[in-house]
Order: sequence, then structure tokens, then C-alpha cells
Amino acid sequence: MDLIRQLAGETWLVLTTVAGVIPWLILYVLLILLCYFIWRQISRLFRPRSDFGSLKTVTFGDESAVTSDFAASVMSLVLIFLLWGAFTGSKLVPSFLHAPGPFTGDGTFTYISEGPDGAMDEGNVTVRVFPFGTKAEVPVVDPGPGFAKDDALVVAAYRSELLKAQDNDEVTEDAGAKVVSVNGVAIEPEGPAVDVGFASVNMTAKGTLNVTPDKGWQMEKIWLPAPEDVWARFVEISRDGFRNSTLAEHLGYSLFRVIVGFLLGAVIGIPLGYAMGLSDWFRGWFDPIVEFMRPVPPLALIPLVIIWAGIGEVGKIVLLFLAALWIMAIAARAGVSGVRIAKVHAAYSLGASKPQILRHVIIPNSLPEIFTGARVAMGVCWGTVVAAELVAAEKGAGMMIMTASKFQNTDIVIMGIILIGGIGFSIDLLMRWAERVMVPWKGKA
Repeated sequence: MDLIRQLAGETWLVLTTVAGVIPWLILYVLLILLCYFIWRQISRLFRPRSDFGSLKTVTFGDESAVTSDFAASVMSLVLIFLLWGAFTGSKLVPSFLHAPGPFTGDGTFTYISEGPDGAMDEGNVTVRVFPFGTKAEVPVVDPGPGFAKDDALVVAAYRSELLKAQDNDEVTEDAGAKVVSVNGVAIEPEGPAVDVGFASVNMTAKGTLNVTPDKGWQMEKIWLPAPEDVWARFVEISRDGFRNSTLAEHLGYSLFRVIVGFLLGAVIGIPLGYAMGLSDWFRGWFDPIVEFMRPVPPLALIPLVIIWAGIGEVGKIVLLFLAALWIMAIAARAGVSGVRIAKVHAAYSLGASKPQILRHVIIPNSLPEIFTGARVAMGVCWGTVVAAELVAAEKGAGMMIMTASKFQNTDIVIMGIILIGGIGFSIDLLMRWAERVMVPWKGKA
């Protein structure tokens, strides 16, 4: 029962987290639809369609009529950049697009202190909120009359501070006094917070006021730095390097490991897939092994790879090899299975031998599936390189990201992610180009 309650609690936490993300996803979808509608109107005015696609009577569901819209790609990247800048207060984004930032400046609220004899008095608290990473002086305030004296507090943006408002009162907490309300709203230990406009005030179990300034919608730098901060870090590391190695060396080592691991997986996986697709015996022999290993994530193999191959370069390449092997084998097997039997019959009727059918029918017709599997395998290898470089790596983009995360250098982490994604995308574009050149018959009967 305890396990069921624990799982139910974790499930509820996940659901509430997802529910909090849904409005932002809806907003993003609405922005996409808005950009789509605006661009459609503009394109109809200035670029009436007169190409082959406009002559088609049926376009919805026809893959040949759908191509990647360059304008949509550009607007997608611009929108992501604007959202990134808007929620980080970037100087590269116009200020009118900035999301509301954290409150900074001076604010005041009042509290009512009740003495042991039931007498009540009002005190004012002046709060100075300053940008995180800077310093601020404590405001000078006049204590004022009465036994509840005015007080002052300094708080960094995105942070909170405890205030024992009765420390400077004539009747202190030790004498039996207690705070009963803030800005006219009743407050109690561990009760709901009171909104004072620029901050929220709640009371701890010991009766101390906890002041939390309004954080706004912008992200703190430790969670999400602005684009210019990431760029500045990129320039710095490009010039000075990171942990005694240049940025080119880090990226070069990661690229080397990924390419070698992928090529080894392709060299072994493609013949294995062909064997499984052409022979009942090999299909029965290897199918349980491939289907067993396919759902096993490469990260789960790290301990075993370390035991078998050590923590050097061999171990890292072996892990990437295993990440690509099963994908390439399944892609080659699917390519063989997808060859139209009519083409095989036609080749036999023309007197072709089995090696000729393999050379002129099966391999050409299976290449599209193999290229698709290669793109997937390369993506998985890039996703695994971070884990591969987690163990005793001195160079590599993954090592750079993991080391930076330990010191909460989020700008380096984001920079590394962007570089890995950019290189992976470039490799994917290169593989698409190679596919168009080497397999021009893809999608044709």
C-alpha cells in the first residue's frame, strides 16, 4: 500500500507539472498558427502559385506535393529566439517584447503585532529588492512611535529573506508578542501567503515572516541565460579553450568518436540485416538477439562496457558502436523486406542469378531504408556521446557539458547543446544530400 500511495503521489506530481506546461504549449501552437496565417496571406499577394504543386487536383495526403517551406523554417527559428530573449530579458530583443521581469526597487508593507495583553500596534517594513549579483544598502527608516517599530530588509531578486519583525520592537516575541496580520490580512504559521503587491509574505512555523519578491516571468540566469551570455561564453571558450583544450579539440574528439562508432555499427549491422532479410536460418538465429538488444538503451550498457573495454577511447567507441549496430541491422532487414516481389520475379524471368538479383534489385531498393536508418543511428550516436564521454573523458563536447553542469555554468551547457545539435543537423543535411545523389529513385516505382 505504501508503494501504491508513493506511486500515486509521484503520478499526481507529474500530472500537475504537465498541466502547468500545457498553457505555454497552447500559446506556442497559437503563435505558429498566427505566423502561418499571416505568411499565407502575404504569399498569396506577392507570390501566386504557378508551380507543379498548384496544378495538382489533390495535394492533401500527397507526399510529393509537400516540401519544406524555407520561410516557415526561418520564422520557426526567429520565434524560438524571440521567446528565448523575451523570457531572459535579452538586450538583443526589443524591450516591449520582454516578459515581465522580477521586481526590483523599494516596497513597503505593514504588519500588526499583538502584545501579550491583547494590545495591538502597527509597524511598517521597507523592503529593498536588488538585482542578483549586485549589492544594496539597507534602507534607513525611522522606528516611529508605539511598541511595533518600523523595520527594513534587503532581498536579492529571485531570492527570499526571513524577517523577525519583532526583534526591534519594544514588546518582543519572547515577551509574548506575535504578528497577526500583514496589510490587513490575517496571517498564521505555515498558513497561506499574503500578497503585498511587490512580494508575497508568509509565516514560518516559528512565527518568522518570509518575504519573497515577485519573480515575474523571466528566467534567472542560472536556469536560462540570455542569448548574448551564451554567445559571450562561446567567444571566450573559442579564444581561451576549456579545461586545457580548445573548443575545436572538444568537438573534434566527439565527432571522431561518433563517426567511428557509427561506421563500425553500419559495417556490421548492414550485412547482418541483409542476412536476416534473405535467410530463414539467419533470421531465426539473430532475430531474438536483435529484438532483445534493440529496446535496451545505450546508457544501460555503460557499466558493462567499462568492465569489458575499460574507460579509454575503446570503451567510448564500443558504446557508440552498440548504439548504431541494432538500428542499422533493423533498417537493412526492413529494406530487404520492402523490396517488391514483382521486381524479383521480373529479374528471375530475365535469367538473373541470385548474386545479380542481390546486386541489381535488392541492394538498390533497400538503400532508402538504410539511409533512413543511418540518419536515425547518427542521431542516437550524437545523443549517446554525452554519456560516452561521462566516464574519464578529458576532451569532448559531452565532457564539457557534464563538467559545466557540476558548477552550474548553464551558459556552457546550452552552448554545448547548441553545438552538438548544430553539428548533428549538419551531418543529417549531408546524409540527405548523399541520399538524393546516391538514391535518386527513392519514392519512385
